[in-house]
Amino acid sequence: MVVTALKTQVEIFEIPTPLWPRNLSLDAFKAQLSASSDTLRGFKNSTIIAVGATIISTVLSIPASYGLARFRFRAKKAMILFFLITQMLPSTLVLTSLYIMFSKIGLLNTYWAPILADATLGIPFSIIILRTYFLSIPKELDEAANIDGCGHWKSFFLIMLPIAKPGVVVVAVFSFVYAWGDLIYGITFITNPNMRPITSSIYNYVQQYQTLWNSTMAFGIIAISPVVLIFIFMQRYIVSGLTNGAVKA
Repeated sequence: MVVTALKTQVEIFEIPTPLWPRNLSLDAFKAQLSASSDTLRGFKNSTIIAVGATIISTVLSIPASYGLARFRFRAKKAMILFFLITQMLPSTLVLTSLYIMFSKIGLLNTYWAPILADATLGIPFSIIILRTYFLSIPKELDEAANIDGCGHWKSFFLIMLPIAKPGVVVVAVFSFVYAWGDLIYGITFITNPNMRPITSSIYNYVQQYQTLWNSTMAFGIIAISPVVLIFIFMQRYIVSGLTNGAVKA
């Protein structure tokens, strides 16, 4: 992607195609970052949608996964199975019903529509991951907290939540990545081009007679940069959260 983005259109279609660009060209990146480009506007829109979906998914999945891990109640296994089944369903399956619902409550052409749609599919995954992480935490910590006078909520906030920090980071990262890479919800629920996410801008470089491959690759590099940076700086928490959460099922 980087090499192609630094080439000119002429070099890309040369036969044989040079492995490295003869003359480095930053024109593709300059075009992406110009004031007239849709990339920066889409970047802002994707940030709003991804951050909103991440906050909702994380905040709702933490207490739900803790309850499934620590308490016994009827239909608990059925509920866990239901969350697993939702991970097998494609996004297009609920697209029509969500569109009708958002249309009736006036959420179309607002950021709330893709935020809620992405959060709806991110919550079951987050609950499944966090539940296994809470199961890996010894129950003796709960019992010790109860002996010291802590109730369920106080024990949860003061003891369990800090211990589960790596697991929380994992679900937050994956919720962000899923919402950031979403395309179908963004272009279905939002018809205003100024509010669409960055993923919808890739069609700008597919023309009638050719595809601007250097601009497409430069766009791709800019689009994936937040995800790459998140995984670079959060990899310690991600690895710890995934490995610790895989101990029990």
